[in-house]
Amino acid sequence: QVQLVESGGGLVQAGGSLRLSCAASGRTFSTYAMGWFRQAPGKAREFVAAISRYGVSTYYTDSVKGRFTISRDNAKNTVFLQMSSLKREDTAVYYCAARITPLVPKTAAEYEYWGQGTQVTVSS
Repeated sequence: QVQLVESGGGLVQAGGSLRLSCAASGRTFSTYAMGWFRQAPGKAREFVAAISRYGVSTYYTDSVKGRFTISRDNAKNTVFLQMSSLKREDTAVYYCAARITPLVPKTAAEYEYWGQGTQVTVSS
């Protein structure tokens, strides 16, 4: 089992940047594919980005391509989401998720473990 703790959220102006971090417990972090999801008020949780166990493969939802970058540091048991050119519609609670798999899940139902979330608010 793994525990996930997100950090790095906050209030930022449109066009600005934030970097989210997700720290994982345990010694087998490199066995987990990792994902970032977000949930805005009144909306369903949506996929944002995912990364394979060793960072070889990454995937993004279309609305963040070219603006967000997912990466991981397996030595530090941490996955990151660098967010740039932020828009008001990026406002949401951001969650990281994990699953032991060689694949790269892109739906919430495929992930086993979740963090508590970190709020990102983009103001105009």
